[in-house]
Parts: sequence; C-alpha cells; structure tokens
Amino acid sequence: MPGRGKKRVRESEGDTNKVVSKKHKIAHPSHPDVTVTGVVLACGEGDVGQLGLGPDVMEKSRPALVNIDDQKIVSAVAGGMHTVCLTNKGEVYTFGCNDEGALGRNTSEEGSETLPSKVDLLGRGIQLSAGDSHTAVLTDEGKVFAWGNFRDANGKIGLTSDGIQEKPIEMLPGETVIKIASGGDHLLCLTEKGEIYSCGCAEQGQLGRVAECFSVRGGRKGLDYILKPAIIRCLRHKSKKRVVFDDVYAGQYMSYAREKDTGSIYAWGLNNYYQLGTNDLENKFVPVYVKAMSEDVKVTMVDAGQHHAICLDTAGKVYTVGRGEYGRLGHGDSNEEKRVPAILDLPPCKQVAAGQAVSYAVTNSGEIYAWGMGTSQQLGSGDDEDVTTPRLMTGKQLQTRKVIAVSGGGQHTVLLATDTPS
Repeated sequence: MPGRGKKRVRESEGDTNKVVSKKHKIAHPSHPDVTVTGVVLACGEGDVGQLGLGPDVMEKSRPALVNIDDQKIVSAVAGGMHTVCLTNKGEVYTFGCNDEGALGRNTSEEGSETLPSKVDLLGRGIQLSAGDSHTAVLTDEGKVFAWGNFRDANGKIGLTSDGIQEKPIEMLPGETVIKIASGGDHLLCLTEKGEIYSCGCAEQGQLGRVAECFSVRGGRKGLDYILKPAIIRCLRHKSKKRVVFDDVYAGQYMSYAREKDTGSIYAWGLNNYYQLGTNDLENKFVPVYVKAMSEDVKVTMVDAGQHHAICLDTAGKVYTVGRGEYGRLGHGDSNEEKRVPAILDLPPCKQVAAGQAVSYAVTNSGEIYAWGMGTSQQLGSGDDEDVTTPRLMTGKQLQTRKVIAVSGGGQHTVLLATDTPS
C-alpha cells in the first residue's frame, strides 16, 4: 500500500531562497472534462446489482436513471458484472458483483453491492477502467490504483502475487501514468514517456511482453512475471527505433496502441477472428503494426469486445472488424467475419465502444446507436432481439438528454448523459 505523505513544514519568513514545488498534474485527451457533468443511465442484466438500481431490479430493457447521491458524474465505466463512476471531485463510486473484490469496498451489509457507494481512494481520480473482476483508477498525479482479481482459463490468479486485493493498491509506483485501459483480465498503463506497462493474464498474448511458452501463469518464471507491471518492448514499423506511444486501448483478450509521431496502430493478443485487423489468424504475443488501421484507415480510437473491434477515424467515421455472429459488426444479417476494418453508415461520431458481442457509437450531436447480441438487453431497445445494423437507442430517459459517452460490460450497458437545454 502507498506510504503516508510527509507533513508540510512551514517555511520561516526569512527563508526566501526555497521554492515550493507544485504537484505535477497530468493530462491526456481521453480524460473526462470535469466541467461537463451528467447522469448515469443503465440497461441490460442487473442480477448482481451492476445496474445500481437496488436488489429488486433484475433487468432493464431501456436505459434507467441511476441515483448516485446527487453527485455530478464525469465518467461511467462498465466492467464484466460491475460499474464504476467518477465524480467531478475525483471521487469513485462502485456497484455490482463484489465476489472477487471488484468494488473496492466492504459490502458485508446485505444488498449494499447493488447500490452506488464510494471507494476510499488516496488521491483525486481522473480516469477509470474496469475488467471482468478488477477496477483501476488513475489519479491526477499519475498514480494508478487498482483492486479486484485477474483470472485465466484455470480460475483466479490474483491481482498481484499476494492474491485478490479488496481495497485500492498502487500498481506502478515510481512511474507517471497518463492513461489506463483494462481488458477482461489485464491492465495497460501508458506513461508520460510514451511507454506501456502491462500486467494480468497472458494466455492469449494480451500483455504484449510474455512469450507463448510463459503465457500460462508465467510458466517457470512464476505468477510475479505476469502480475507485476512491466514494460512492453516495441520497435517502429520498418525501423530499429523504439515506438513512443500516445494512446492505448484494450479488448477482452486484445490490446491496441497508437504511435505518437505517426498515428500508426499496433496490436497484440487474441486474433482468432481477425479482430486485430492484421488479416491473419495468428495470436500476437508482441505488438505488430496494423496497416489496415494505420494507412488504409487513420484510426484515432479503438475498443474491442470478445472477438471483434470497433474503430473511429479522424473524420468521425466508424469501422468494425472481426467476428460477425449476432450482428456485432453492424453489417447486416451476414455472419461472415471482416478481416480488415469495414466502414458503417453512421453520422459523424465522437466515441465508439464495445461489449462482449455488442457495439456502440455516440454521434457528435449526442445520439447513441447500438447493435449486436440482444440476449442481455444491452442494446436498450426494449426487447432481446439481435440487431444487425446500427439502431438508434431510445427511451424515456433519453428524450431530453444527449449522450456524452457509453461503456459496454459483460451483460449491461452504462451511459453518461446530460440534460438538453429546454
């Protein structure tokens, strides 16, 4: 756990040569704007409290309003079966499944996991990420705190070599991190130096630094090899120089990153349905250059589900790639996979997101489109039918609101929306 800070010593009036240093505050385009606050809406399955609507609400087929102590919310992120919200004061609220510590707080009181409650955090949060059973928060000083658990095909592996962490623990002391991203069971940290650190499950190559022979629980190197954050080594395309990254993204079993100088995209991890965009079916255990996202399309944002990815380009156009079943790619009734990103017919968008087998796009005007598997009612369409092309999400709670952002969980969806002026 982080040590206590030192007490501030008052300087004498005559000591004029000392300079009081200010704490270094970090910035990244992905951080939420604290001046733009909204309310949280949720839909989908709620059987473990992930909708934040109390113990009696098992599902919502349309977006429903979540009451978070009248807080002004700037970000809402869906994990596998839990939800994390950030206020404009940098406070973190969680609700949902806490079986493996994903909420970061005590839920011994019956039903307390089904309603939003605050996490005790050392620092002011500015960005969130969440996976299947873990949560991470980036503070304004560039520190990363996380809690919960990582899993692999054989079960629990712990968040650290000490096991499951039920309260926030600092993950990368000594480094200044500017962005975090969570896959299902892995965590990526982008530092101010343009380096990426990874930790968690390595089985599909998602850590980008663990050879296949060590991918199952670190092999003979042990769990610490995969659970202790370590740097990903990557050389630039057709160069011997190291890549400096300026953004990082994660899917269930995949990872993506953007090069600072060129905007090129690199990817690694599971690739059994072409979801990395590399036009082959080989898992990648180290980062590889993705021509289809770097030259053919200039991608500025990536999110990914279990077997597909969704991309946004510099003009606000939306593309999907990977597995086609259940309509998750949005290209109609065909179940055929897409080997490279294929464009969708949508208005200009500002954000894209993916759940396990669903996709979302938020337009510049604040509308939200959703498509894919309807079984869990994540699409907010009022039924459980699959949707094979982008469809506008509607409902009472969206009639007078514009959507700021969306996040897809394992079986639920959370929206951040703001009231439109009357």
